Amino acid sequence: MKLSKNFSLVEMTKSQTALRRGIDNTPHPNQVEHLERLCEAVLQPVRDHFDRPVTITSGYRSPELCVAIGSKPTSQHAKGQAADFEVPGVSNMEVAQWIADNLEFDQLILECYTGGNTGWIHCSYVHEPRKELLTYDRTNGYRKGLIDA
Repeated sequence: MKLSKNFSLVEMTKSQTALRRGIDNTPHPNQVEHLERLCEAVLQPVRDHFDRPVTITSGYRSPELCVAIGSKPTSQHAKGQAADFEVPGVSNMEVAQWIADNLEFDQLILECYTGGNTGWIHCSYVHEPRKELLTYDRTNGYRKGLIDA
C-alpha cells in the first residue's frame, strides 16, 4: 500500500526486532491514516526537496514493539505519527534545518548528531503541531533547538 508517491506501508512498518521476536507490527486503520499524513506533510516533501531517497530507520512501532526496544507504548511511533530517518549523502543538520524552516511538524529532534550524516532525525506530525525543536545526545540529553556539533 502506498502512503505517498515514494513511501509505502511496508517500509514504514519494517522492523528487524519485530521479525526476530515474532511481534505483530501491523497498524490499525487510524494509525495508517496518521502514517499517510506524516508521509504527505513531512517525508514526501523532504524526498522531493533533496531529490534523494529517504531511509526510514524506524516508522510505526506497535506498543509491544515499543516496549521490546525500550521505548514507551505511548510513543508517537505507536500512534503512526512519527518516523526516524536520514537522507544518505546529506547532513542531518541540513535536513533538520530545512524541515524546521519549511514544513509543519509536531516534534523535530536531531538525534545523536556529531557532524555530517551521523545520527538521525526524528520527526512527528499531528493535526495541530507544536513545532517543537530539540537536539538529543547521550551526554547532554534533550536540549531545545537544533544544536550543531
